Amino acid sequence: MSSVLRPASTGQDPITAGAYRPISSHLAITPPVSVVIPAMNEAENLPYVFKTLPGWIHEVILVDGNSTDGTVEVARELWPDVKVVEQRGKGKGDALITGFEAATGDIIVMVDADGSADGNEIVSYVSALVSGADFAKGSRFANGGGTDDMTPIRKLGNWALCTAVNRKFGARYTDLCYGYNAFWRHCLDKIELDCTGFEIETLINIRVVKAGLKVQEIPSHEYLRIHGTSNLRAVRDGLRVLKVILKERSNRRALRRREQHSPMLDSVLDSARGEVS
Repeated sequence: MSSVLRPASTGQDPITAGAYRPISSHLAITPPVSVVIPAMNEAENLPYVFKTLPGWIHEVILVDGNSTDGTVEVARELWPDVKVVEQRGKGKGDALITGFEAATGDIIVMVDADGSADGNEIVSYVSALVSGADFAKGSRFANGGGTDDMTPIRKLGNWALCTAVNRKFGARYTDLCYGYNAFWRHCLDKIELDCTGFEIETLINIRVVKAGLKVQEIPSHEYLRIHGTSNLRAVRDGLRVLKVILKERSNRRALRRREQHSPMLDSVLDSARGEVS
């Protein structure tokens, strides 16, 4: 894992200092960090999103979903070096996959564009990754986290779906359907992402566990969307998340059956080869 921890200080040697990226008064890193922000008609919210992003990040990637309210123009005004890419497809899953492919950093952070996430928390995610985690998963229900945005019915649904994932896949999550996460780029080589909507977050969480990657939950506070209305629909998207869980569970069982039958098949083939010879 290409990471280096080193105390940041104002008295660093100029030559050495160029190799490190200070992210706090106590920590500096070498890996470049890409922040991926999927957005569709979020021009009014972007000022709140961008003002909390730390200046030490390597790049900001705005994935635009055919916005008509000046989202791209506002992003470029706020962050002149922002990399704007056009979303393929229509859902959040499509947008994130597009953004991940465009990212060049060793660490990738996914942040929503509605102003509900605090960019100052990115330091906690990155610190967890350079300390040994593969995937830093934001949690509104871990000790120190919180949410201003979830209704009681959404909390109940999230708890039920999270419990199902923990029991079926051996995870230990306290939150499931949350879009504030970070991970090393190498994780993308081990988890195939192939869904289009809000269920992308659940799919990532499940496949990270199935791949045996090291996960660390990060307490995170979710704020209310500042402007506009969310495209999230609790019942509709909850059912889509449930379908993902059931599909991944089914795929896991099928893989186990193939693994169990494989030795038997090898034995039959060996016998057949012996009779032919």
